[in-house]
Amino acid sequence: MTLTATKFTPEVMLSAPRRSAGIPNPSGKLALYTVSTYSFTNHKKTVQIKVLNIESGDSVLLVDEPGWSEPVWLSDEEVLYLKSRDNGCTTLVVRHVNSSAVELSYEAGSITAPISNVKVKKLSDGTVAFACSALTAPDGQLFNPETEKKPHSSAKVYTTLFVRHWDAWNSENYSSLFYGVLDHSHGKYSLRGNALTNALAGTRLSSPVPPFGGAGDFDLSESGLVFVAKDPELDLALYTKTDLYFTPLKSFAESKPPSPQLVKTPGLEGYSNSPVFSHCGKRVAFTRMRSRQYESDKPRLMLVPDIHSPDKTQEFYATSDGAGGWDSRPDSILWSRDDTTLYVTAESHARTLIFQLPSTPSKATSLPTPIETPEGNVSSFHLLGSAETGHLFVSSTSLIDNSCYSVANPSSNSCKVISSASKQGKSFGLSRASIDSITFRGAGGDYDVHALVVRPSSFNKADTKKKYPLCMLIHGGPQGAWQDSWSTRWNPAVFAEQGYVVVCPNPTGSTGYGMALEDGITGDWGGRPYNDLVRCYEWVVEHMPEVDGSRAVALGASYGGYMINWIQGHPLGRKFKALVCHDGVFSTLNQWCTEELFFPVHDFEGTLYDNRPAYEKWDPARFVGDWATPQLVVHSELDYRLPITEGLAAFNVLQARKVPSKLLVFPDENHVRRNMKYTLSLFFMSWLKMSGRICVGF
Repeated sequence: MTLTATKFTPEVMLSAPRRSAGIPNPSGKLALYTVSTYSFTNHKKTVQIKVLNIESGDSVLLVDEPGWSEPVWLSDEEVLYLKSRDNGCTTLVVRHVNSSAVELSYEAGSITAPISNVKVKKLSDGTVAFACSALTAPDGQLFNPETEKKPHSSAKVYTTLFVRHWDAWNSENYSSLFYGVLDHSHGKYSLRGNALTNALAGTRLSSPVPPFGGAGDFDLSESGLVFVAKDPELDLALYTKTDLYFTPLKSFAESKPPSPQLVKTPGLEGYSNSPVFSHCGKRVAFTRMRSRQYESDKPRLMLVPDIHSPDKTQEFYATSDGAGGWDSRPDSILWSRDDTTLYVTAESHARTLIFQLPSTPSKATSLPTPIETPEGNVSSFHLLGSAETGHLFVSSTSLIDNSCYSVANPSSNSCKVISSASKQGKSFGLSRASIDSITFRGAGGDYDVHALVVRPSSFNKADTKKKYPLCMLIHGGPQGAWQDSWSTRWNPAVFAEQGYVVVCPNPTGSTGYGMALEDGITGDWGGRPYNDLVRCYEWVVEHMPEVDGSRAVALGASYGGYMINWIQGHPLGRKFKALVCHDGVFSTLNQWCTEELFFPVHDFEGTLYDNRPAYEKWDPARFVGDWATPQLVVHSELDYRLPITEGLAAFNVLQARKVPSKLLVFPDENHVRRNMKYTLSLFFMSWLKMSGRICVGF
């Protein structure tokens, strides 16, 4: 599956096979994963299911047919996956890993609608609990858009907030959790009654939480289901609050589940995330934020000691002032086999690491420490094999490697790479020698700013006469960060291989450097973050002799696009030969055109009508009279977070002022986009080269 290239280009990046995170089987000998590949020859995408031999590192093809999804292990040698049908129905298919099996695959059930986010759990009676999510009609039944009667009018009528979200107009249909039982008889699994039960029917609750909620929003055990859902009593557009609920089940065959029980967390009213049952099924670990109007608040690691007493929860590293003693953002959670240890991912200085700590808050007396993992970012991790080993199967990426599988040993703090899709970058002509980082003093004077640096693979440190143009990438969020991880959206190596030295700063507002830096952007969008970027440019020009600061470009998306427009109207904008604004903000006074209104309410410290000066202060449109740098504007018509008019307004100003500019519009893409990566990558390159304002150094 390895693609080999002498030069890393947008085409190479997008045609390189992409592996999913690996999932080991119960014995820990095999790992299940998927591979998607795009061909520029026939302009088609193929997706396969493969199985990795963890000991040898070799893989075999398991499924190579259209329409499948969601593969999960049922046993050591059996995989269940979904098969989509033309009428919108879904078939459950079981496939044997052992090619000598009498029957390689068979159907285990059929559902009358599309389903997703499958989870299974082997139960003590030999059956398997099956859970998934699906769209639900107002009557609580499964919703199938293929069989739904089409209305005679396209009109939509709303009388409350939150009329659309991300890239779709909201409807009366909602996401819900369904469960059932897979019986095992005569060597085959079958879905009992060929039916699923809606766990949330009649509750006004919806899970997973859109637009990005998935299988991580719920978990199952012998005790029942835990899941997160928005508070139905609060306006979804104005509040982030999601609560954790527990639905006790005597059996996953129950046709009328009891009402979900609220897990109480006094003093914490923000997002709840990542609920995970302990192996004993009694305890649950999860994360919870404090503010109910701040989507990027610090998650607190939480424990429910007994899920049958959901009103009693405990916080890890709690402090009397409520700030919390661990200044990090815990995310994914994994229990050790004996339930005495928790493994938790968290960002730390442009990486996502795995930390370990006691599973009881009273025993967690010192801050958690990271275990050894490969260079880059951990994207997924699972227990491997028996309780005796204590090893973890880790999936990760880096700036040079799009997929790496490794085995980590927490007890010896060691790690062994099992398989790398790109041979740790060699297949792309990339290496760690191209990756660096810098640190400079921030504009506030009392903090440092960290930035990743990616140089061309042809860079020769000994050639002191060679000068490279600068490419500064500005991340979105704004509460986000550039990390040592792979991306097909904004891949720094793609720019570097065109002859740029790429600098990716993490200024005020960035995550992974403590909450003080992250929260510092609140009410200060164009203040400290902008001045941090000024400091970054000045530091690079002064301390990196290989960079030609007179040949520089800057690019940003979302908040990064806001910053590009802000830079346009300020002195830093004259330092760059060209700018690229991708789905950015033209005017902060338009922020109430967005869907999640809690975002501007928090970041601008109030509503538009209660605190208008805060919106006006950091409005890029105030300074359009100074716009002068050539600019590419990219926007998507299905971007409901920052509507298309933001891009059109910026382009109209540039054109009216006779500033060299170009507009690239994607009619069928959203704020993150799904299919525009190829065009976008090539267009960025062509704009920067053909604008005549920048001369790349290759």
